[in-house]
Amino acid sequence: MIKNYSSLFLFLLFFNTAFAQTKPDGKPDTVRQLPPVMVKGYLSEQPVLSVPASVSVLGGAQLRLQPDNSFVTALNTVPGVRAEERSPGSYRLSIRGSLLRSPFGVRDVKVYFDEIPLTDAGGNTYLNAIDISNIRHIEVLKGPDGSLFGANSGGVVLLNPVNRMDSNYLSAGINGGSYGLFHEKVSLQNTSAKNRFNFNQSYQTYNGYRQNSRMHRTYIQAGDAYRYAPQSELRASILYSDLDYQTPGGLNLAQMMANPRSARLPTATLPGAIQQKIRINTKMLLGGLVNDARLTNRIRNVLAVFGNHVDFANPFITNYEQRNENTYGLRTYFELAAIRKENLDWKLNLGIEWQQTNSQISNYDNNAGEKGNVQKIDKINTGQHFFFVRYAADIFKRLHVEAAASLNYYGYKFRNLAPLNETGFTNRNFDAVVMPRLALSYQVTNDFIWRASVSRGYSPPTTAEVRPTNNIINTGLQAQLGWNYETGFRLRNSDESMLLDASVFYYRLNKSIVRRLNPDETEYYINSGGTNQPGFELAFTDWLVKRKNNGIIRGLQFNTALTVSRFKFRDYNVAGANYSGNRLTGVPREVVVSSLQMLLPQTFALFIQHNYTANIPLNDANTVYAPKYHLLQAKASWQHNISHKTRLELYAGADNLLNQKYSLGNDLNAVGNRYYNPAPLRNYFFGINLNM
Repeated sequence: MIKNYSSLFLFLLFFNTAFAQTKPDGKPDTVRQLPPVMVKGYLSEQPVLSVPASVSVLGGAQLRLQPDNSFVTALNTVPGVRAEERSPGSYRLSIRGSLLRSPFGVRDVKVYFDEIPLTDAGGNTYLNAIDISNIRHIEVLKGPDGSLFGANSGGVVLLNPVNRMDSNYLSAGINGGSYGLFHEKVSLQNTSAKNRFNFNQSYQTYNGYRQNSRMHRTYIQAGDAYRYAPQSELRASILYSDLDYQTPGGLNLAQMMANPRSARLPTATLPGAIQQKIRINTKMLLGGLVNDARLTNRIRNVLAVFGNHVDFANPFITNYEQRNENTYGLRTYFELAAIRKENLDWKLNLGIEWQQTNSQISNYDNNAGEKGNVQKIDKINTGQHFFFVRYAADIFKRLHVEAAASLNYYGYKFRNLAPLNETGFTNRNFDAVVMPRLALSYQVTNDFIWRASVSRGYSPPTTAEVRPTNNIINTGLQAQLGWNYETGFRLRNSDESMLLDASVFYYRLNKSIVRRLNPDETEYYINSGGTNQPGFELAFTDWLVKRKNNGIIRGLQFNTALTVSRFKFRDYNVAGANYSGNRLTGVPREVVVSSLQMLLPQTFALFIQHNYTANIPLNDANTVYAPKYHLLQAKASWQHNISHKTRLELYAGADNLLNQKYSLGNDLNAVGNRYYNPAPLRNYFFGINLNM
């Protein structure tokens, strides 16, 4: 499979080299040069071409091609990223790693929402609270990057709800589809000389493919930016999300083959998903202020203060869990810029981020979806802070060097409220950890840039791992640590319509945190010996036929993302079993996502995308695998200018056109071999957007 894709890739690269610079009539191409892709992830804006790191950007144009009902399809176009949705609304996300730590939710990845951490001090991220249709720009920083963003060993995701290139707009859209899908959204932005206000509202509901899988989300987000000086602004953001989704639960292979739409069935000892009315409800209120101030010609300061409140409820098979969580914190950094010289330009950053999350976690008996007797109530207060420094220099306009480090502090304290009703807290503080990063890139030619980096990863246990569903606080669980070594290159053509980005890395992780299950299906976490994680990633994009105003094909863009993972356990012994050398659970060895965007006359367009995912080990023993699958989706659209500023778009499409039977989100190391969460077969969607 990979060999076939390699041949196709080489052919397309040759096609571009031979033909991309001329028109069909042999005359030089006069299409204007495309604007360079910029990233802000490393504290100041810079072209992605010269960034000495594996960075992927999903801008507005790429996001509009993907379904806007879920993050999964868009994020899976990024090499090294695996996003899953076991049931509608139930996200899982990993970057260059496994989902062993994440039965649901997002862990081991740091996520920011416009300078505000969406990841709380306890390490959990409610990514599913966000509606992707209201996100305008996503940056994915792959590999451990704690030097600027604190504890993480997977990577960092930056979400931005504002496109600063747009001034004033009003847009509204409705889409629907198979299995009761309905999604409406409204967005507006109003910009004046000194002020920019934006507002996003959406509502989504979906009955789901399986029994007990209905979801609905109400989402409201607003932001305001006041420019009080030529290069200084004060931004305010607030969002409210109310997400409720049912969870059908896992099936074993025989049950999936007999009826993939079934929810988890009852057993002789336990009721099923429908009987227990299992579901998850998450209400989140998040807000913050960001002051981006130019103090002098050379000194800049960014200060963010933020907080959020989460009400979480999860009636499950064995208990009814409620969490009440409050997070508050700040992040600030200074930037000192050099007096620019012809052959030397540098910047120095110095900052701190501090967070505190206070959680009350309560477990009750689940009486068919209603709270019963108290099982246990604990209060856990988690704090983390880190100091960071970064020096970046451009030397002779070709060599870019970065050296950065952070000093990380993490700890938590806890006490039992029921049944013991303890009066004092027990403290658990981790040793301070330094996370350095050294990186460089060299512009070999104007269009070929080589890069290399070494960085340290550090990820302490999350609150959900310290106090898992077995209701026992595990003070012995340690942080996982590792070193990542990486090199790669970027290659572009003269107008940047073609870009090739490749990287190879080796991440050696120690004390890896993995999830285990008791016979009663309550979970607990342990530290394994570690993992060896060598991998290769490639992203390629090219306008094979550049945009033009005549002909049948008026633009043809090809994209492909290749992920090759050879991740294995190291020194992993548990319960008398030795898993050393086994493939890392939940990680496919190869993933290839490719797409074609075709622009046609009369503003018609066609988009086709294919996803090949190799087989996936479902348990640590590597005795059960999810089979490989091919997903094919297509979308056709038509746009019409009603007036100078008003554009109408109609679109329709289909997902899983090959009618593959697969599970987009497996329960790893599942009790009773209930590994599978079947995804929908062939399904359809349609919608309308109005932009003014």
